[in-house]
Amino acid sequence: MSRSIRPSTPADAAAIVALLAQAGLRPHTEPEHLDWKYWRPRSDWPGPRSFVLTEGTAPIAHAAIVPGAWSSGSQRASVFHAIDWAARPGEAGAGATLMKAIGSQAGALIAIGGSADTLAILPHLGFRAAGAATLYVRTLRPLRLFDGAGRAPWRALPRFVRGVAGVVAASAPGAPEWRVRRISAEGLEQMGGALPVSGRGTTALERSAALFAHWLACPIAPMRLYALKRAGRVRGYFLLASAPAQVRIADCWVDSEEPADWRALIACAVAEARLDTQVAEIVGWASDPLHAGAFKACGFLAREATPVQVRPSPGSAMPPGTLRVQMLDNDAAYLHRGRNEFWT
Repeated sequence: MSRSIRPSTPADAAAIVALLAQAGLRPHTEPEHLDWKYWRPRSDWPGPRSFVLTEGTAPIAHAAIVPGAWSSGSQRASVFHAIDWAARPGEAGAGATLMKAIGSQAGALIAIGGSADTLAILPHLGFRAAGAATLYVRTLRPLRLFDGAGRAPWRALPRFVRGVAGVVAASAPGAPEWRVRRISAEGLEQMGGALPVSGRGTTALERSAALFAHWLACPIAPMRLYALKRAGRVRGYFLLASAPAQVRIADCWVDSEEPADWRALIACAVAEARLDTQVAEIVGWASDPLHAGAFKACGFLAREATPVQVRPSPGSAMPPGTLRVQMLDNDAAYLHRGRNEFWT
C-alpha cells in the first residue's frame, strides 16, 4: 500500500490523538486545543503546522511544528521545533521519514529534550548538540507545595524543604526605576522594537507581534504579556503562562547586556506572579549565561538541564555562539496534566 506525507486536517484529529496515546504522550483531546496547536491560522506563519504520514488513507505517523526563525548577520533561516512526534507501533522508520520530510522545508530543526527513545534517535537524523536549557525554579508559597500531595506524599516533604530553603535564600533585587504594563492582543504595537536580537556570541530566535497574538490566544495555559519600561521607554517584556499552582516565564527579554537589567526583568516577573495567591512556584528556562545569572541572583534554583540539539539543512551552518531558547520555542510553555506538577 502506498505511503504519502501531507498536512493534517481536523478530520485527522481522532487518528492523531490515537497515535500520540499509543506512544504514551498524554495527548490533548479537546478540539479547541488541537485546533490552536495544529490548524488555527497564524499571521506569522501561513504554512501548515501538522503533518501525517499515511498508508493508504490511514495516518501511521504524525509530527507538528512550532515555527520560528533566527538571524545571523545577513543570513536568516526558518527554524522548526517538532512536537507531538509519534508513529504507529511496529512502523519502523515511519517517524524518521516524516521528520526528514519536515526538515527539508526549514533551514534547521531544533529539538529541546525528548524521551529516551527520541534522544537516541536524533543523532542518527543529523541532530548535533547546541547547548542546554536549564530549568530554574523559585518557590513563592512553600505551604502550597503540599497541595495534591496525596498522590505522592513521599515527595512533598523534600519539595517543601527545598522550597523553604529557596525562599530563605532568595534576595530578589528591587527594581524601583522599572515599570510594568500588561499588553493585550489588541495593544501589541506598544511593544515597539524591544524584541530579541542576536549578537555578542548569542543567537536569538525571532519574536513578533503576530507571534505573541497567537500565544495570547492559547486555550491550554492562559498567557499574559507585560511590557517592561524604564524612563518611559519600553526596554523589554516577559510572557507568563499559568499552569495549576504554577507560573511559567514562557519568554522574556530586555535590550541590555547589563546583568542588573536582566535581574530587574526577572524581579518584575516574580512580582507579577506573586499577585496570584494560588501560585506556589514560578519557573523558567535559561540557555545563556546572562539569563541564568539573573535567575540565580533572584533566588531561583537550578533543577535540571535539558539538551538542545539542532539539525541544520544541507548547506546550512549551526547557529553561531550560544543558542537562546525559551519555553515558547516548543510546547513547554503550556503542557500540563490539569493538576499540580510542582518542579521545586
